[in-house]
Amino acid sequence: MNDKSKKPQKLKARLPRGFVDRSAADIRAVNEMTGKIREVYERYGFDPVETPLFEYTDALGKFLPDSDRPNEGVFSLQDDDDQWMSLRYDLTAPLARHVAENFQEIQLPYRTYRAGYVFRNEKPGPGRFRQFMQFDADTVGAAGVQADAEMCMMMADTLEALGIKRGDYVIRVNNRKVLDGVLEAIGLGGEDKAGQRLNVLRAIDKLDKFGPEGVKLLLGPGRKDESGDFTKGAGLDDDQIAKVLFFVGIKDYAESAGALAELVAGTSKGGEGVEELNMIGALVTGAGYASDRVKIDPSVVRGLEYYTGPVYEAELLFDVTNEKGEKVVFGSVGGGGRYDGLVSRFMGQPVPATGFSIGVSRLMTALKNLGKLGQDQVIAPVLITVMDGDTESMGRYQRFTQALRAEGIRAEMYQGNWKKFGNQLKYADRRDCPVAIIQGGDERAQGVVQIKDLIEGKRLAGEIEDNATWREARVAQEIVPEAELVAKVREILEAQAEDRRRAG
Repeated sequence: MNDKSKKPQKLKARLPRGFVDRSAADIRAVNEMTGKIREVYERYGFDPVETPLFEYTDALGKFLPDSDRPNEGVFSLQDDDDQWMSLRYDLTAPLARHVAENFQEIQLPYRTYRAGYVFRNEKPGPGRFRQFMQFDADTVGAAGVQADAEMCMMMADTLEALGIKRGDYVIRVNNRKVLDGVLEAIGLGGEDKAGQRLNVLRAIDKLDKFGPEGVKLLLGPGRKDESGDFTKGAGLDDDQIAKVLFFVGIKDYAESAGALAELVAGTSKGGEGVEELNMIGALVTGAGYASDRVKIDPSVVRGLEYYTGPVYEAELLFDVTNEKGEKVVFGSVGGGGRYDGLVSRFMGQPVPATGFSIGVSRLMTALKNLGKLGQDQVIAPVLITVMDGDTESMGRYQRFTQALRAEGIRAEMYQGNWKKFGNQLKYADRRDCPVAIIQGGDERAQGVVQIKDLIEGKRLAGEIEDNATWREARVAQEIVPEAELVAKVREILEAQAEDRRRAG
């Protein structure tokens, strides 16, 4: 068979696994949400900065959560000069590079925020994507824990600015120094125990999911789930497990602070971590942020290995219905902590830093569940129809369109096949356009336009069944001089808005 007679195969349109297309409604919801977050950050004196999607792979470091191999979990490519570059997996590592590269020009403390997409080369699943948006705020060059306390307060203010009321969230605070002290106290200090420490951290991080008994198994011999899959444990003995579970099981920090200090006494950093937690608690309480808003909670474990001090997590406490129809607590929507060593990797000198990151997509889902997002209806544009295709007529239609836009009214001139006028009205109907502007040769000669209130027309169409009555009524349609076009359209749009308000 002649190859030339073969039809070329159509390219199959398919979305890459782990990625999503975003609708207009989702984009507007994100813009609404990030606008409110930005207002809080600006009020705290933070300024924006932007870093590129790609960084040199070695600049990102080996800090991915649940990653045992260098550079696992990132999307990478080799540049034409044989250097490896990777899509960023968070916004913190690129900030560290930016600060180090511009250290002489940056005013310390450097207070900055940024929003953007990050990428994880991981197996996608329900609610787990390879591309998602984060919104970060960081303070670089401030060594005192007052900077960490301020981050926690700003997280609380941000959630409230988004409409999440007190009692529906809490900012939970722990300190990696305390956790390191506990691990050292049970014999897991030193570089040779790094792997075992990581397994302990992962086990603690499953406390909300599996409860104390499940974590006990993960700290010890291991745990078998309902499907029969076995997860190897950290291999701790009963005494070690008891001390770890005491630490993460603390409910009232004030009551347990003494016992915790005793547990970590003699360790290199544990006592220092307890003092820092106490100071954060005093600072936030003094500023009016009680434990129902910012709470010391030793069960908090942040997965990234670059945290060196206080760590914090924003948790939503209200119930939502999951895909199985079960009521579950929504959980974490962001967090962060102190990462004093991340900038120092480039500098060869200590550069203290702290910051937090909000998971934009997850928080957006929470706000939608609360009815706090996407409630403002976006009005479709006014449609200027096209009756004649000559240059003079087209110029007029475009002038009408620009006049409406100049007054802040969404408007578009029909760009399809203008010769089939019925299609224009069908288009307006599908777009849910509120108003249509019509001018044919007769109207143009008289210097007037027809204005159709399409929303009112739909409503009345359901009440009038007789065609003769419809023609006689000329419902929801007016003829006005061209000079009155903008004023009349605005009047109609305001009347429609009032109807929506009354409808609730």
